[in-house]
Amino acid sequence: MYENGGETVKKYDRLIFVTKGDTAAGPMAEAILQSKYLLDELDVTSKGLVVLFPEPINPKAEAVLVSNGLTMKAHMSDPLVQEDFNDRTLLLTMNEEVRQKVIDTFSPEREDLVRVLYQYVGAAEEPGNPYGGTLADYGKCFTELESMIKKLVVQLNEEELLC
Repeated sequence: MYENGGETVKKYDRLIFVTKGDTAAGPMAEAILQSKYLLDELDVTSKGLVVLFPEPINPKAEAVLVSNGLTMKAHMSDPLVQEDFNDRTLLLTMNEEVRQKVIDTFSPEREDLVRVLYQYVGAAEEPGNPYGGTLADYGKCFTELESMIKKLVVQLNEEELLC
């Protein structure tokens, strides 16, 4: 947070996890972050680059979430749109390929707002892409995301304290 004419302002109002289809890793990351404690309110959602029509979360991703006490049963994939870009929104992708596509398609001048999750939190590597994999692959992706999101929570809370 920072002072703006006597008014306290936080760094981000919104965080969007961006994946290709918004049916697996993005919604899982959204659910994990929504279950964590943040010092300041943050609108957390997920969006996809290639969403031709709304689709529900992948059943294996939902099964993994449920086994961890979470759910995104009501989630429907949602396309990333130009209106999602502003100075108060942080976009986190799962890998550099998606980050670059987001920048090229939507916001070359604001690439500082589009980051890769694992790099942003200082993790060694990106989470595995479970698409088309086994239930165990989705479970592994969840575990990797959860570890990164724990670091993300600490980082977001520290940024709010330092702003």
